[in-house]
Amino acid sequence: MKSIKLKIRTNRFLQTRFMLKVSLLWFIIFCFQINLLSQTIDVTKRLKGFDSYMDNILKDWNIAGAGIGIVYKNKLVFAKGYGYREFEQKLPVTPKTLYQIASNTKLFTAVSIGMLVDQGKLDWDKPIHNYIPSIEFYNNDLNNSITIRDMLSHRTGISRHDLIWYKSDFTRKELFDRLKFLEPSQPNRQGFLYNNLMYVSSGYIIELLTSKTWETFLQENIFNPLEMKSTVFTVKEMEKNPDHGVPYNEKRDTTILYRIPIYEDQQAVGPAGSIISNIEDMSNWLITLMNNGKFKGKQIIPEKIMKATLEPAVALPNSGLENKGYKEILNTYYGMGRFTSSYKGHLLTYHGGDLPGFHSQISAMPYDSIGVIVFVIGDQGSPLYNIISYNIYERLLGTDLTPWSERGLKDQKEGKKLGKEGRSKSGSEIIVGTRPSHQLTDYVGQYQNPAYGIINITLIDTALQFDFHNMKLPLKHYHYDRFDTPNDEQWGLWTLNFTTNPQGAIDGLYSSLDESQATFTRKADAALSDPGVLVKYTGKYVIAGSFISVELIDKDLYLIAPGQPRIMLIPVKPHTFSIKEYPVYSFVFVIENGEVTGFKQIDPSGEYKVEKQK
Repeated sequence: MKSIKLKIRTNRFLQTRFMLKVSLLWFIIFCFQINLLSQTIDVTKRLKGFDSYMDNILKDWNIAGAGIGIVYKNKLVFAKGYGYREFEQKLPVTPKTLYQIASNTKLFTAVSIGMLVDQGKLDWDKPIHNYIPSIEFYNNDLNNSITIRDMLSHRTGISRHDLIWYKSDFTRKELFDRLKFLEPSQPNRQGFLYNNLMYVSSGYIIELLTSKTWETFLQENIFNPLEMKSTVFTVKEMEKNPDHGVPYNEKRDTTILYRIPIYEDQQAVGPAGSIISNIEDMSNWLITLMNNGKFKGKQIIPEKIMKATLEPAVALPNSGLENKGYKEILNTYYGMGRFTSSYKGHLLTYHGGDLPGFHSQISAMPYDSIGVIVFVIGDQGSPLYNIISYNIYERLLGTDLTPWSERGLKDQKEGKKLGKEGRSKSGSEIIVGTRPSHQLTDYVGQYQNPAYGIINITLIDTALQFDFHNMKLPLKHYHYDRFDTPNDEQWGLWTLNFTTNPQGAIDGLYSSLDESQATFTRKADAALSDPGVLVKYTGKYVIAGSFISVELIDKDLYLIAPGQPRIMLIPVKPHTFSIKEYPVYSFVFVIENGEVTGFKQIDPSGEYKVEKQK
């Protein structure tokens, strides 16, 4: 018994000594890490050769210009432009040059929502419908489950649907109201599906809860305290400042740079991507992010909000490792408004932003006290905000330089080759000898989808024209009732397949938009939505001694028979209606001397006249 007790005491003694050694080891490691963090990096020395690197980047990637900012230990220590903010006039990029930061706007929106959570007006993890009853998703399951964290972390299961907002005239509220038409692609919280509309709606939620627009809320709570005096929300405001970027893209299959229009239709979608800023202002934002919400010694944003945006909400695959064997960046997560990854063992937090001709990235290694701002002009250089950022971190960390630019150029070259070869085979599936089923005038009209809005088809001279959200292109017959637009460099190629109803009339079209096919129904004459016009069809009708009535309810006409469910009449053209239940049926009202005297029910079995009761 004594020997057992002795062994136990001996083991405890050894365990205690071991734990003391382990604790001492961890203490030494911790002190070593603190010592490393306290060391000052000679940024100028570490960036030796960076100017030459950037000169090669501009040449190799054929971009007009780029702006680079580096924050180290709460100071902007490097701010420089390369190339031109306006290529043709050879105006140089400067630290004050304004750029559309696009989706780098999202973290501003997430932080603003965090302020409302901090005030008790929202909860990150309770259904948003509890706080905003007017928000509606595709079904009640989503209404009862989707949280504001789900919306801000792109894990609602609802895919992008960017063509709802892109170039559209919809207001922010109209975009918010369209969420209910978006069917999920996967279950909620089961994966990452980027969705700008969720950020648009989050910005509108700020307005609903504060009675201030998203823009005003940001100006008062973020821009003013952080002294972001040059930062604006609109292109018109940007253009008042002569020092702003102008987008120049590479013309397809050439190395020619040409100017493209600045994307101006971003106000409704603002909370997802409308902020316009420069290196100097964004450095104040980056310093605040890296300093747990503090700026110049003041706690501008509560620290817990900063930490909440960093918390991993949804994991992404290690695609670079799995597909190409790249091991530098691993284990990526999305929080709210920003990603986190491990880059060569260092925590990296970042977000990119992309609009036509403008590309940006705001990133930081917070435990290394390093932050990087990259702005790039030119779509052909869109991968560069990653490539340049990684190169800067590697230089400042003193690690080997990874050939990111060489890797990217190889991919870009292969992509260009494949694109050119693919386009050369366009039209290989055309069935020759076919023609449209109708005269071209029969295709003219407006076609509506509840989420995407209206496609307008017109006839100019002898060709149909396509107009969707201010994107206008000619249509050319492909085969049967399919028409295609040209493969436009700016707007792409659109394919429209027209459909006919059982009566043989063109009644709709479908087209592949975003990730799926969308159906557009032909709109009837606008007058047939006017209650003042529809009321003349109302009244009692008799057929074979039985009575039915036509009534106007909530701006729609209904057929009502005793003991039967009411049936809505869908306007087709003046005096002609169909019904959803039996689209093969037509109801044609008979007009004599300007008065409705009855209607004819036309179906496959025959034609039946129904008299209006006098």
